[in-house]
Amino acid sequence: MTTTATTVQEYLSSLTPEQRSVIESVRSLILSHLPSGFLETLNWGMLSYEVPLSMYPNTYNKKPLSYIGLAVQKQYYSLYLMPAYMDQNVYQTLMDAFEKAGKKLSMGKSCIRFKKVDDLPLELIGSIIASHSVQSFITAYETARNA
Repeated sequence: MTTTATTVQEYLSSLTPEQRSVIESVRSLILSHLPSGFLETLNWGMLSYEVPLSMYPNTYNKKPLSYIGLAVQKQYYSLYLMPAYMDQNVYQTLMDAFEKAGKKLSMGKSCIRFKKVDDLPLELIGSIIASHSVQSFITAYETARNA
């Protein structure tokens, strides 16, 4: 879904109560596991948790380096986990956790599509979010870009 919001609070205020409930639950998980140094912003039309350009300006598109994204779509919600995109082991662990929990994984390269919070293995997602410091994420990004 497109949004005209320019701040996190505007984005949250623009959601329906049901959407806000889901987004706030996942946002709370993200914020409670997000390592220091990452910045919560509204970017790309979604809640974005990123490395500020002031810390790392050397990105391919001259935009902040995205770590996590969270958005409302027309038929579902999207959780973008760049660590799962950049690391095959993290991706496989995520697939295994969904299978073990009997949950259906609908995922693109970094985007987990879900309809309710209960669709997600929250403990694992929290540990994935907590898995990188800003510096280790920058190093992983540079390694992936140079591969």
